[in-house]
Amino acid sequence: MTDATSDRLAGATDRTRLDRLRAGLKRRHAKEARFKWYGRLAIAAAVLFLAILLVRIVEQGHTAFYTRTVTVPVYMDPARVDRAYPQGSNFEQLAAEQQLARWGVQDGAAGRASAEMRGLFSSELKFVAADLVAKRPDVIGETVPLAAPLSDDADLYLKGEISKSTPEDQRRLTDRQIAWLERMQAEGVVGAHFNTALFTNGDSTQPELAGVLGAVVGSALMLMVTALIAIPLGVGAAVWLEEFAPKNRLTDIIEVNINNLAAVPSIVYGLLGLALFINWMHLPRASPLVGGLVLALMALPTLVIATRSSLKAVPPSIREAALAMGASRTQTVFSHVLPLAMPGVMTGAIISMAHALGETAPLLLIGMVSFVPGVPHAIDQPVGALPSLIYIWENASERAFHERTAAAIIVLLVFMIIMNAAAIILRRRFERRW
Repeated sequence: MTDATSDRLAGATDRTRLDRLRAGLKRRHAKEARFKWYGRLAIAAAVLFLAILLVRIVEQGHTAFYTRTVTVPVYMDPARVDRAYPQGSNFEQLAAEQQLARWGVQDGAAGRASAEMRGLFSSELKFVAADLVAKRPDVIGETVPLAAPLSDDADLYLKGEISKSTPEDQRRLTDRQIAWLERMQAEGVVGAHFNTALFTNGDSTQPELAGVLGAVVGSALMLMVTALIAIPLGVGAAVWLEEFAPKNRLTDIIEVNINNLAAVPSIVYGLLGLALFINWMHLPRASPLVGGLVLALMALPTLVIATRSSLKAVPPSIREAALAMGASRTQTVFSHVLPLAMPGVMTGAIISMAHALGETAPLLLIGMVSFVPGVPHAIDQPVGALPSLIYIWENASERAFHERTAAAIIVLLVFMIIMNAAAIILRRRFERRW
């Protein structure tokens, strides 16, 4: 073989090798581009599903943030209003009869027309009238305007949730009630306004009067108990395991069990709280104290894991430098390591609290599914919580509770967003400080 032939073969081999390298490089670039697109599609799908969820919740719940009030003049007939005990007077019947009389509508012996008219008024009307008479007895014998919410069905009709085209036997408003409602709206006695009762009232059997205040206060009290118990115990356990505990079989077993407890279903913690805190320790059922203890047990494993991860992220040179300067192990941990890890610790703590806020199953097992109309003033009183209130309202038979369910979900999401925003702000402050 001549030298020229050898050179041609070597050149061909080099070109073939170069072509293979270029083809392999092209395939790697194509894989990288496909992987980037897979990631973008995954993010787009997640954002799409989240947007659909939020839009659906807002679409269903935004109507609960406004309501309608009817204002009717009522003559406080001295023969029918009890001055000594106004709460016993039938103001709803009085208002209904007088409204029909103003329109010239004759009521039958059975009182069916007045009963249908009463169905357009909320039961709040009698409380408003009784309170007025109790404060000003001189109104008896006078005609006074009384303002009260419409009934839930009347409110739903004006919001478009009940259609007039639906057969009469398939809706809770009769054709005559709808005609009267439209007439009152045309006369200007029905007005729409922001539903302040949703934020100032507790739970109620009447949808138009139901609010989330009791549940919000109950959730806040539970989170307070949870934070006071879980954060000191969780952070202390994590610091001991990561910085002081000897590496032996016992600590390995503890670490494995902490990781396993973080994956235990929340309903198991509810069963534990029912058996331990209620049946054995006899703590008040459905109270923020029991709810906070159960949620603290549930949040502890997550908090320990998050704190340990933050401590591991601190460079070993910080510990070595402090020890080299003569600091003790305790001084090194609490004066140098823990302050540097504090942003991550606080983020983990607030996220674990936000996760505890949204739990429902443990609260149902300790009795927070019961109807609690008032607002609690102590941690040992029966109380509701936002997750359990959402569960109760969604299972209610009245249709008006469904829009309030979505409104309560919006309140819960805002609560959690505020907590997560607080975590981000605190983290940034500590990062700037250290």
